[in-house]
Amino acid sequence: MKITEPKVEYRDAQHYMGIRTQVTMKEMSEGVIPQSIDEVFAWLREHGVAQAGPPLMRLHVINMEAKMDIEVGWPVANVLEGDDRVRPSVLPAGRYASLIYTGVKNAMEGNKALLDWGAEKGLVWDRWDVDADDAFASRFESFLTGPVDDPDPDKWDTEVAIKLADDQAR
Repeated sequence: MKITEPKVEYRDAQHYMGIRTQVTMKEMSEGVIPQSIDEVFAWLREHGVAQAGPPLMRLHVINMEAKMDIEVGWPVANVLEGDDRVRPSVLPAGRYASLIYTGVKNAMEGNKALLDWGAEKGLVWDRWDVDADDAFASRFESFLTGPVDDPDPDKWDTEVAIKLADDQAR
């Protein structure tokens, strides 16, 4: 598995349009992500809006044993009004730790590598507990390459990024 060297960088706020839902890991692997990506893309086209980056999946609350609170969508250049299904949101500005992993099957390993690296460096994530779950101010994966680039999902690149707590030294 290919994983890039993790890095920390400041990122500006990024508006996006997405579909927020709660799903199990099994449901995620059964196609919720690509279906939602396609649905938001169709909504953007219908409304004459260009995407401003690759599709993403934001992980609001993580519970590997039950339901994950996720949002799947596309970055956009400006704040838009949504509807009952596709809604506007924003990835907040701040310092993020990130890396890129290759192969969709390597999502768990890529995320673990970033979390382990952050722990080694003494980084503090912008997160809190919700019952037994992990909630994040901003944790997301950007799907940098996909089926349009190569039909083989083992060759797709995904960036995972997690916002750091604001009180850490720059």
